[in-house]
Amino acid sequence: MTTSTSDVTTPEAKVPDARVPDVEVPDAEVPDAEVPDAEVPDAEVPKEKAAADSPTLPSPPFVKVLGVDNLRDAGGYSIDSMPGKAIRSGVLFRSAELNMLKNQGVATLRKLGITHVFDLRSVTEVEKPEVPPPMTWDGAERVFVPVFLKEEYGPAAMTKRYSKYSAGPEGFVKAYSDILNRAAERDHPFKPFQKILEHLASTTPPAPLLVHCTAGKDRTGVIIALILSLCGLPDDVVAHEYSLTDLGLKPQKKAIVDRISGPGGPLFGDRDGADRMVSARKESMLHTLAMISHQYGGAEGYIVNHLGVSQATVAQIRKNLIVDLAEGEVPLDWRSHAKMVPRPHL
Repeated sequence: MTTSTSDVTTPEAKVPDARVPDVEVPDAEVPDAEVPDAEVPDAEVPKEKAAADSPTLPSPPFVKVLGVDNLRDAGGYSIDSMPGKAIRSGVLFRSAELNMLKNQGVATLRKLGITHVFDLRSVTEVEKPEVPPPMTWDGAERVFVPVFLKEEYGPAAMTKRYSKYSAGPEGFVKAYSDILNRAAERDHPFKPFQKILEHLASTTPPAPLLVHCTAGKDRTGVIIALILSLCGLPDDVVAHEYSLTDLGLKPQKKAIVDRISGPGGPLFGDRDGADRMVSARKESMLHTLAMISHQYGGAEGYIVNHLGVSQATVAQIRKNLIVDLAEGEVPLDWRSHAKMVPRPHL
């Protein structure tokens, strides 16, 4: 499927795209360590420090793309309740923002076959003066689907908003509940989660897509968790997939924590609390999934009764994303990957 991109217009502002010319370039071997975190521009990680802190990322699911952090395939997981079945790989990708994407990284994304990039950031985040215009390329469409129209919701902004909950997972449950509520508003002009789900419900095999926000952790984490849970992946595995963000964002994490817990930060003097709020701990998603089960009757209940997605669409998503291992899908050894995720300090 080939599409072209155009400028994205919102009710309040027009956000120009930065187009990458269609050129052949070699694949990237290592991520670009110069990428600043958009939420804390004055806490940029020095190149040599970022390189030293960069983890060895398991691949799959991670994909090295020059200028993009935390990019990985959310598929490839076997479904315990469906012997011989797994989540289709090569379709559902997730990452942090693409504003520092390089030409070599574009070549890698083209090889992945990505035709649609769903941007969940707000207008305010996209239009920040220090943030380069959203990157696009021939053959891929940028779909601007902000969950929040004006509010910033990157790691630093979210910490400030929910700092009183920094002692445990309650802050994430509250934050993710707010994401779920906002995305499901009946008068939401962009219908962000519905549009992603509709893409996955195509009558032909869906073209690969990439979902991102600022860090690829919170808004992205919620919609990915909903999709995986809808397809029958156990909560423990869904929460593991979420926790991989702690590997994907490791080079940037110290700078963000320093900013949040330093003078003038929302958690000044509370480095442990700042670390928790910037992290993607498994327990945070487990508590969130429990909240979704209790409040909505599970992912399907939220998607059907609150997003207004039809049962036929749900069935088509499952048909597209659940595959037989006998067809050649190789399940991820996610338990070995779990050993690589940083453990919280107790």
